[in-house]
Amino acid sequence: MVKHIVFWRFKTELSADERSQAFARIKAGFEALPGKIPGLLKIEIGLDYSQGPDASDLVLYSEFDSRASVAGYDAHAEHAALAPLVRDVRTEKRAVDYEL
Repeated sequence: MVKHIVFWRFKTELSADERSQAFARIKAGFEALPGKIPGLLKIEIGLDYSQGPDASDLVLYSEFDSRASVAGYDAHAEHAALAPLVRDVRTEKRAVDYEL
């Protein structure tokens, strides 16, 4: 099993309302992916509530059945369509893929 985790920071100039609306769109988009992308077993997305100085604002946690499935996810049109939603509101992205 492969776990794929992504952390993002929102642009600081976004208002609370803009952040909330962006999160709702991003969450809905990612949560619609299971069943559309082969090998995607689980997906979760959430907002950080701690707001610590080292914290990210948004996290995506997903599980795949293989490395090949992660590669397929990265290239999949449904996933690619979500990239602008995130890119437009983020300043930073960090990702980790690991295998169990």
